[in-house]
Amino acid sequence: MSQLRTIQDGHLPIWLPRLASDGGPRFLQIADALQAAVADGSLKPGDRLPPQRQLAARLHVDLTTITRAYDEARRRNLLEGRGARGTYVAAPKVELTSILDLSMNTPPPPDGVDFDDMLKQGLSQVLMRTDNALLMTYHLGGGSDSDRKAGARWLEPMFGHPDSRQLVVCPGAQAAIAALILALTEPGDVILAEPTSYPGLRAAATQFGRRIVAVEADRHGMVPGMLEEACRRHKPGLVYLNPTLQNPTAITMPECRRKELAGIAKRCNVRIVEDDPYWLLADAPPPPIATFAPEQVYYISTLSKCLTPGLRVAFVLIRNPDERERFLVALRSFALMVAPLTAALATQWILDGSADGLMEGVRNEARLRHRMARDILAGRYSGSGDGLHAWLELPAYWTSSQLARAADSEGIAVTPAEAFATDGGYVNAVRISLGSIRDRGHLQAGLQRLSRLLARRPESFTAAVV
Repeated sequence: MSQLRTIQDGHLPIWLPRLASDGGPRFLQIADALQAAVADGSLKPGDRLPPQRQLAARLHVDLTTITRAYDEARRRNLLEGRGARGTYVAAPKVELTSILDLSMNTPPPPDGVDFDDMLKQGLSQVLMRTDNALLMTYHLGGGSDSDRKAGARWLEPMFGHPDSRQLVVCPGAQAAIAALILALTEPGDVILAEPTSYPGLRAAATQFGRRIVAVEADRHGMVPGMLEEACRRHKPGLVYLNPTLQNPTAITMPECRRKELAGIAKRCNVRIVEDDPYWLLADAPPPPIATFAPEQVYYISTLSKCLTPGLRVAFVLIRNPDERERFLVALRSFALMVAPLTAALATQWILDGSADGLMEGVRNEARLRHRMARDILAGRYSGSGDGLHAWLELPAYWTSSQLARAADSEGIAVTPAEAFATDGGYVNAVRISLGSIRDRGHLQAGLQRLSRLLARRPESFTAAVV
């Protein structure tokens, strides 16, 4: 193993990497070296690692670097702590499934954050400061005053200081989208969306008897002239947009395009649902469309993509009080409330700053994973470098459904373009999600396997598996 050297500390071998200035973060170089040593048998289960301070001194790095390296190695299931006895190489864990899931858009394990401890501390604070009876009863009104104030704090990066009274707390973005469709449209109404869009929109619209019509999009998102023409032709009830790190294409709509679409919404008197789950994960995103047409746009921000899906909390900004009440009536028809315990936990984390730390960890980990995908997938990678997913346009010899089936047979789950088509349009691409595989080493293996598959033709794959 050329990148490592062995020295003797008494009878204990210590594997040390040669840290390279251009080799990426030093803590990752150390974790990668440990993983390589375990893989080639140089380090074996039960071997004791040196104390962190000693290793820091030998590598001429600070203690924090070693702590992060050991934490990363634990996340990869390479190490285990045994209290005062020290840190040891862990026995390999038995995998219950061989599927490497690149299909589900969830946040990756937060870099540098002890999520278990954060969860315990947050719940402890909630239980100390809240009447437990209130956590186990019905709540009406779209969130408590504290929950809405937390929502206003969450939306400060987008809107400065939004009025918390204009916010509704919902059990997730999907519930918010469904309630907006029910409150603002009638059966048979048209909803305009981009040709590839969030599948949950189509599911809700179909269930409620609304019709999705696709509006042409380019590399900057929905084309303004085509939107204006579609508004005049179809008299839509709503326009649905996901303008930041769009799901699935990962396109971020530039500010000038957002202003144009906002202007059309005003001229045509059409309302926009701005579903914006990834804004806080993006690198310097433009202002939301809602800032340019505040009376026309209903803004949704969920915690599921920036923090964790388990909270099931989203905030919806609706400025008109009558429309806000209609929205609440629609929401209560199928989702009476956010679970009070998770709402209280989300509020606690936002107000005490824990949510910011968690989100920063998710953002850092996501960017490391994008860098990995870019390196492994080379010219096929079309991600933006942040967010949770990338959109891979396929070579002509693969169709997206063919590739998805072939990947599945090799233990990889990806999402074909058909899942995102709004009205039958087709793009030959797949979406890969970079956060759903917890272990970064397993993600690397999945991406490498996918890269090899992309380089092969379907006929060679078929011949190989027959």
